[in-house]
Amino acid sequence: MDTPPAGDPGLFGPSSVTWQLHGDPLMWIAGIRALYLQALCPRAVRGVLANSDFRRDAWGRLMRTADFVGTTTYGTTDAAERAGAAVRGLHRRLTATDPASGERYRIDEPELLLWVHCAEVDSYLQVLRRSGCPLTDAQADAYLREQRESGRLVGLDPARVPGDRAAFAAYFARVRPHLALTPEAREVDAFLRRPPTPAVFVPARAVLWPWIARLAYGALPAYAHRLYGRPAPPPAAVTRRLRATGRLLRAIPPTVRWQLPPRHILRAVERLGPDTRPSAYKLRRAAAIMDGQGERRG
Repeated sequence: MDTPPAGDPGLFGPSSVTWQLHGDPLMWIAGIRALYLQALCPRAVRGVLANSDFRRDAWGRLMRTADFVGTTTYGTTDAAERAGAAVRGLHRRLTATDPASGERYRIDEPELLLWVHCAEVDSYLQVLRRSGCPLTDAQADAYLREQRESGRLVGLDPARVPGDRAAFAAYFARVRPHLALTPEAREVDAFLRRPPTPAVFVPARAVLWPWIARLAYGALPAYAHRLYGRPAPPPAAVTRRLRATGRLLRAIPPTVRWQLPPRHILRAVERLGPDTRPSAYKLRRAAAIMDGQGERRG
């Protein structure tokens, strides 16, 4: 196996907002929110269910997505580029059929890739901010600009990818009329509410999963709740629960959390040094420094 080049910071690097945010434990809840949102695009969800083993191996698919995000965030530049090339190569070979028109379409259509990207990145940002990550508006915009690089990896033209909160809001306003609760979306919803689990894990699912699924669903925008047809708690209640969950999960020492496969963060810190350990609270210090500089200039 090739030895990664020492000191290669990868596509984002330790000074990026992406580096700090993607190590947060609430990324998992954000990922579930992204699946709920992505499923509301009829062509996108049809492409997933027609070309994957989501029904039989949904957990494996979630882990592969987490591995991709971890590789592209914390891996070497070469590892990230290879991960992106693999995804693009896979998508080029896949198609789906529109049941109403009989149209056969490729799942790497730019509009479909853009929807999946925006629903995912928006979910990461919304959940982490609402759960207490100390992120300023300027840092949130910086994160979205950085994530254009993730869009490039899956085959998008970075210039077409929204790069700040205003552009994201405009994008979602544009696509909202095209979202719908299709039979495929209902299938994803049913899975996320009660995922199949090996018998030994059924008791844990009964205790833990309803909380996770409800929290991810509650964090969706109001228009998604209307489409799914299920009420959600008031936004303020969802935010309180996200903050409580964030405090609980962040209390687990990072070095314990990062031991879980695929251990991207630990390998990155070994490569680049202990000072590069990601922490969202580094963003607070960075914002405080910038504020201090602004005060001195004033």
